[in-house]
Amino acid sequence: MDSSCQAGPNRRRTRRTSGVGPFGMHGARMPSLLPRPTTLKTNYVLIDYENVQPEAMAVLAQEHFKVLVFVGANQSKVTYEVADALQQMGNRAEYIKINGNGSNALDFHIAFYIGVLAGIEPGAYFHIVSADKGFDPLIQHLKAKKILACRSKDVTEIPIVKAACSKSPAERVEIVVADLQRRGASKPRKLKTLGSTINSIFQKSLSEPEIEALLVALQKQGHVTVTESGVSYSLPN
Repeated sequence: MDSSCQAGPNRRRTRRTSGVGPFGMHGARMPSLLPRPTTLKTNYVLIDYENVQPEAMAVLAQEHFKVLVFVGANQSKVTYEVADALQQMGNRAEYIKINGNGSNALDFHIAFYIGVLAGIEPGAYFHIVSADKGFDPLIQHLKAKKILACRSKDVTEIPIVKAACSKSPAERVEIVVADLQRRGASKPRKLKTLGSTINSIFQKSLSEPEIEALLVALQKQGHVTVTESGVSYSLPN
């Protein structure tokens, strides 16, 4: 047997102390909160171009975004900013021209495409970009079916985009709390899973110390409680 595996008379034995600290058992080294390198889930952005004409399309340049711009039957033009950004995205972006007129024709098209895409890629996240609150019942129904979805008034307000642009710790905590609220009963129940979730919210751009700092802030503000059995939440309504 290799002598390095034996406890000799001069080898000091260490004892793990008890008690619960901010990251689990006090005195124990927690495993890395950062997940192994993986690609982000696909984020489909469905733009109601009849309702909003976003200009800051460049924020959707990352590979995990796929963009569908729904154009009304009577719309013959899109802005240069939109056309240029979508051209840069290549096959990750497309226009969908609506055939026929009707007060909700475009809305029905968006709902149809979400249904098709969710069947093909159930783990994707769907972002409807529109100021039309009529989409909100659809969003609630999708969430009830465990389909990740939200509505934003502009592409810059899409949660994952907003998170990537945040700088201050207070902004980051606010974004994490909002994301956890949207998850309802599907919030992470283990510390490492919560760390991975936070990392994904910020497009895997945070260092491990930054993730740990966010976890500490969430606990200090009373939003998160970590015990030996897992993670529990007390989020604002």
